[in-house]
Amino acid sequence: MSTDTTASSADSLTLYGQTFHSRLLLGTSRYPSPAVLEAAVARAKPAMVTASLRRQGSSAAEVAETGASFWELLRKLNVPVLPNTAGCMTIQEAVTTAQMAREVFDTPWIKLELIGDDYTLQPDTLNLVEAASILIKDGFQVLPYCTEDLVLCQRLVDVGCQAVMPWAAPIGTGRGPANPYAMQTLRERLNVPLIVDAGLGRPSHACTVMEWGFDGVLLNTAVALSEDPVRMAGAFADAVQAGRDGYLAGAMAEQRAAQPSTPVLGTPFWHHA
Repeated sequence: MSTDTTASSADSLTLYGQTFHSRLLLGTSRYPSPAVLEAAVARAKPAMVTASLRRQGSSAAEVAETGASFWELLRKLNVPVLPNTAGCMTIQEAVTTAQMAREVFDTPWIKLELIGDDYTLQPDTLNLVEAASILIKDGFQVLPYCTEDLVLCQRLVDVGCQAVMPWAAPIGTGRGPANPYAMQTLRERLNVPLIVDAGLGRPSHACTVMEWGFDGVLLNTAVALSEDPVRMAGAFADAVQAGRDGYLAGAMAEQRAAQPSTPVLGTPFWHHA
């Protein structure tokens, strides 16, 4: 993976010791055209873009033959690629796909997807930790796609994941955070980078989770299937930064009763008899 991702400020996203200029990660599928994808990536300036080995091909030769324009686009934009084990349903399938991706993409980074239900695309919470452990021992820098379950996320950290990527809602739904309590508890309890992956549909959703203290957001469908993906990519990039700034600034405490915002310096003359 390219390391040309130096941060523009002291507040930057750091994953596995590498620092990135953005807290937004962007998927590359389902865009209306390669040109729209290129423009959306250029507008959002993401830290990484995800790519599925299955979608690009199962060998270096197939990638070279079927994905030449895609790779040329990524080279031109100089955006680090995060390979994805999308669609894998077993531990062995995920491990094999990751190993192939490392060869094809020439990177130890992997977004680990291990799907337990092909209707909801919910992660396989029973086998995900074992798959992550195998890949970490094999030298991968694993970013696991998981639910917002605290125990699961803690186990992933325990086996060596230096960051985890919980969903906000089922992938592709665009519903926004379905379980705010669990997500905020996760943020309070875990001391590793947390990137919200899946379920966000609007820039306000991204801003909200960033205000809660999440470290980044990974998007695909919310941008690719919007009416104007390029503008939406920019809106999400701005929302992620706004949410981060709001978190760092520290929001005021909520009050049960109205509080005057204008100071009273004296009693107006018309109040006198």
